Amino acid sequence: MRFTALVSWGALTGLMLACGPARAEPPILSPEDAACRLEARAKVFTTPNPRGLELEQIGRQIYYACMSRLGQADNRRTKHRRRHKRRH
Repeated sequence: MRFTALVSWGALTGLMLACGPARAEPPILSPEDAACRLEARAKVFTTPNPRGLELEQIGRQIYYACMSRLGQADNRRTKHRRRHKRRH
């Protein structure tokens, strides 16, 4: 009796977990992407939240701020690489 109840309870729990919304993240595309994801995870709980946003929204803000900051740094590096001396 206990075994069948335990099996049915486990099956019901597994079914509920399987049917729940999945929050899979997209694959990591670059080293900058990985660094910004880590930064967002590290700062999401310590960032002030005066507007009462959800944690996911705060994490997105941190992530996109990091990506734009790293993107600007990357643009500055590529500009220096593209400079060539002119031939006369």
